[in-house]
Amino acid sequence: MDDLKKYHSPLSDRYASKEMAYLFSPHFKYLTWRKLWIALAKAQKTLGLPITEAQIAQMQKEEGNLNLAAAETYEKKFRHDVMAHIHAFGDLCPEAKGIIHLGATSCYVTDNADLIQMREGLQILQSKILQAIRNLHTFAHKHASLSCLSFTHFQPAQPTTVGKRACMWLQDLLMDFADMEDRLGKIRFLGVKGATGTQSSFLTLFEEDHSKVKKLEQLVAKEMGFSHLFPISGQTYTRKQDIQVTSTLSSFAASTHKFATDLRLLSHLKEMEEPFEEAQVGSSAMPHKRNPIRSERMCALARFLISLQENPLYTESTQWLERSLDDSANRRLYLPQAFLTADAIANLLCNITADMIVHPKIIEKHLFEELPFLASEQILMKAVKKGKDRQKVHERLRIHSLESSRKIKEQGLSNDLLEKIANDPEIGLTSQEIQEQTQVKHFIGRAAEQTQEFLKEEVDPILEKYQNLQAYLSKIEL
Repeated sequence: MDDLKKYHSPLSDRYASKEMAYLFSPHFKYLTWRKLWIALAKAQKTLGLPITEAQIAQMQKEEGNLNLAAAETYEKKFRHDVMAHIHAFGDLCPEAKGIIHLGATSCYVTDNADLIQMREGLQILQSKILQAIRNLHTFAHKHASLSCLSFTHFQPAQPTTVGKRACMWLQDLLMDFADMEDRLGKIRFLGVKGATGTQSSFLTLFEEDHSKVKKLEQLVAKEMGFSHLFPISGQTYTRKQDIQVTSTLSSFAASTHKFATDLRLLSHLKEMEEPFEEAQVGSSAMPHKRNPIRSERMCALARFLISLQENPLYTESTQWLERSLDDSANRRLYLPQAFLTADAIANLLCNITADMIVHPKIIEKHLFEELPFLASEQILMKAVKKGKDRQKVHERLRIHSLESSRKIKEQGLSNDLLEKIANDPEIGLTSQEIQEQTQVKHFIGRAAEQTQEFLKEEVDPILEKYQNLQAYLSKIEL
C-alpha cells in the first residue's frame, strides 16, 4: 500500500514497453556507467598505463552487482551521484578502486550513457515503425482499388481509394523511418574529453603523448559500439545533438497524430475503425459506444511529445561556455519522457495498423450519396458535347443541386439530383447517359495505380532491405 502513495509515471507503468522502460531505468544507467569505466580502464592498460589484468577482471566480475543501497548512502554524503557510484563500485573492487574513473570527469559516464540510451532507443523505435510500415503495406495493397469519398476541409471531394489514403500515412512513416536511420548513422559519442573538453588530464597521464590520447578515445568508442566521435566539446557534448534526436521523435509524433486523427474522423463516419475487443467497454454510461480510445491516446501522447521538442532548444541555447549544470535535472526529465512517449505511440501504431476494420458498405453508401453532386461537371461536359449551351446547362445544374441539397438537409430525403437532371430537357441527357457519367471510375483518377506504384517503388525496397529486422508483436494490455 505504501507504494500506492508514491507518484508513478504512466509512461513506464502504463504506456511504454518493458524494453524501453528498462533502457531508461536506473539499473541500465548504472550498469552502463560501469561498462564505461571498464572500457576506459582496458583502453588505458592497452596504451601503457599501470593497470593490471587483475584489476580489470575484478571490475568485470562485479559489473552487474549493483549495490544501489550503498550508492544511495554515498550520494547523501557527497551530494554527487557519480562520485557515489565510483565509491560503491570501488567497495566491490578494492584492487581496482584507485583506477576507476581515472582521468575522467562525471560527463564521461553521464553523457556517454545518455548517448547509448538514445542510440538503443532509436533502434527499438526503428523496428516498431518498420512493423507499422509492413502492416500498412498489407492494408494498402488489399484496399488499393476500394473507392471511397475523399474530403477536403472535411467536406466531400473527389473520390479516392482506401489504399491510396493509407499510402498517405505510409509516406509520412517512410520519411520518419529514413530520418531515424539517418540519425542512427550520424549519432556521435562524447568520448573521453576531460573537465573542459581539452583532454588535459589524459595528456598528463600519457606524458604529453597526443597520439595515445587520440587512440584512447577511439578504443573506448569502439568498445561501446560507436564509430563517430565529437571532435570538439566542452565538458559535455553539444546539446545540439539532443535537439536533432528529439526532433526526429517529435516529427514521428506529428505523423502519428495525423494518422490517428484521420482514423477518428473515419470512425465517426463508420467507414473505418481501430480494433475493438470482444469484452472492451466503450463508455461507462453508454453501452453502445465504440470510442476510438487507442487513436485518442495516440493523439494525446503525440501532443505531449511534440511539446517536449521545445525543451532541448532552450537547453542548447542556455549552455554557458564550457558547461552549465542547469541542463542536468532538465535532461533527466525530457530525454526519458521523449523516448518512452515515442515508444508508447509506436506500440499503439503497430497495434492499430495490424487490424484496422473497414466497412465497405458504408463507404459505398457515402460515396453514392455524394456522387451525383460530384458528377455535375462530367454531366456538364457531356451536355455541351451534345450541343447544349454551357452557361445555361451550368445554371440548370446549379439550381437542381441546391434544391436537392436543401431537401437532404431540411427534410432528410434521399439525393434525387440525377432524377431531376434526367427530367430536364434543357440539359438533354438520357438516364443511361447520366448513369455513364456517374461511374466511379471517372472520378478516382490514378488512385489505384498510384497506390500499387508507390508500394512497389518506395515501400518494397525498404521492406526488402530490412527483412531481417525483428517483427514487433503489437499487443496492447491497457
